[in-house]
Amino acid sequence: MEDGDNFVVNQPPPAPAEQDDHNDNNSSREDFGKMLHGCEHYRRRCKLRAPCCNEIFTCRHCHNDAKSALSNPKERHELVRHDVKQIVCAVCDTEQQVAGICSKCGIKFGEYYCEICRFYDDDTTKGQFHCDDCGICRVGGRENFFHCRKCGSCYSVDLRDNHLCVENSMKNHCPICYEFLFDSVKGTTIMKCGHTMHMECYTEMIHQNQYRCPICSKSVLNMSRTWERLDLEIEATAMPEEYRYEVPILCNDCNCTGRAFFHILGHKCKHCNSYNTRMIGTGEDPQ
Repeated sequence: MEDGDNFVVNQPPPAPAEQDDHNDNNSSREDFGKMLHGCEHYRRRCKLRAPCCNEIFTCRHCHNDAKSALSNPKERHELVRHDVKQIVCAVCDTEQQVAGICSKCGIKFGEYYCEICRFYDDDTTKGQFHCDDCGICRVGGRENFFHCRKCGSCYSVDLRDNHLCVENSMKNHCPICYEFLFDSVKGTTIMKCGHTMHMECYTEMIHQNQYRCPICSKSVLNMSRTWERLDLEIEATAMPEEYRYEVPILCNDCNCTGRAFFHILGHKCKHCNSYNTRMIGTGEDPQ
């Protein structure tokens, strides 16, 4: 009987055992198909209708991967998560407005659901949470992150009062792979200079023996032991007489200018002892 509310108006409330059975049935129905549907990015029991192209995809990443591979550059585009209005149940195939539970079969579309981001995920071990300041959902557990208002993003609590702020540093592209960092699903890292990049790109950069920030050229590691080794190598490698002259240099680490004796192995900054320097031409002493 569909008018169930009218049918029980004057009846006593069900016994506790009946309530428990009713709740168990609801819970069982909502959990039906949990972790069995989704894509390579998320476990979820619905698909999204992309308003930009009116096509159906399991998630925005599936959409973006497909559309970024189109041969015609003019047809390439990305899905704006907040614009999604319609979803399709993966269990009963019913299309409906964005919601947390299917209006027809009653299953949950995702154990985690964010109405703002139109985000669903059955795998809650990721520790999903919505950051109001970022305006999007993050993973890793809310208790493990704080929002840095100057940098414009969520960072690990280990970095609170322990990082160099660069305004909106996360709202830029990775300087290595050029993917937009702010909503990237890849892990990011903050370098000593305050600039950010993907952790995997950073690791590969270090593996290739590149130790300078691609943006500002400052050293990303403590290079003091390397500079000490260079001191010894330069001392042991005398330049021919015709190359024993001073050249003007700029230090990438302390931004100071100065002069240093020319050497094929490097030029040492007299202000901070760094060899992360470059010649800035010839002529008069820049200081």
